[in-house]
Amino acid sequence: MNHPLQELSGKTAVVTGGSRGIGAATVRALVTAGAKVVLTSRSQEAADAAAEAIGTGAVGFGAHVADEDAARRCIDFALGTYGSIDILINNAGTNPAFGRLIDQDKARFAKTFDVNVWAPILWTKLAVEAWMGEHGGTIVNTASIGGFLHESGLGVYNASKAAIVHLTEQLALELGPRVRVNAVAPGVVRTQLARALWEEHESDVAGATAMARIGEPDDIGAAIGFLVSEAASWITGTTLVVDGGQMLGDAGRFRSFSAVAPGDGTSTR
Repeated sequence: MNHPLQELSGKTAVVTGGSRGIGAATVRALVTAGAKVVLTSRSQEAADAAAEAIGTGAVGFGAHVADEDAARRCIDFALGTYGSIDILINNAGTNPAFGRLIDQDKARFAKTFDVNVWAPILWTKLAVEAWMGEHGGTIVNTASIGGFLHESGLGVYNASKAAIVHLTEQLALELGPRVRVNAVAPGVVRTQLARALWEEHESDVAGATAMARIGEPDDIGAAIGFLVSEAASWITGTTLVVDGGQMLGDAGRFRSFSAVAPGDGTSTR
């Protein structure tokens, strides 16, 4: 049973990129809390399949997240179907640009920023104009701990996620107090998008993480469920890091140190 402050009964949510991974986990969390959810995927077939897998409370809508006409139709559909748009989760993301910044072409750079940065602004604009500007609401953007780090090969992606952190703060100031805007910054999570970061070396990543495992999509979905609830009613402009302690550094070194038995001759003096 949900905590009363985290109940979302009577609320309508739109979740972009909601057919798999963190998006699907978020839809499950919101539906479990009582919300009605419109989830998007690039194809109607994928969106319908994801909604069917989740069951009552979810409906799919095919829309490429950076397509303004499709985004507008989705927002209109959600409002026409459920009568409100109380929650918007800007989750869809992509990363076609791997390698050094100076080796990327304009097309890969533009696709990354169109999907990861422009689309959240677009969907926020549409949701605010259609409902939230008058009635209020809450928005959560999916950033990444990469937005705070420098990693080989991920310069374009991480720059886009750093931009999400900044625009979350900007939007919180521009849209408050009626609309709250926050973000989550996941660490390495078991998703298709992040597969290259964990698939071949999951034990190494887990061993270096304070919580001794990589993240699961439900870890992020639960955090998003909290941020959109009344339990977080005085939180806005915040990026919640959900990474099992990965940003703290290599936890394996601390485990090795703590394993040293007292009285073995080791001294800190």
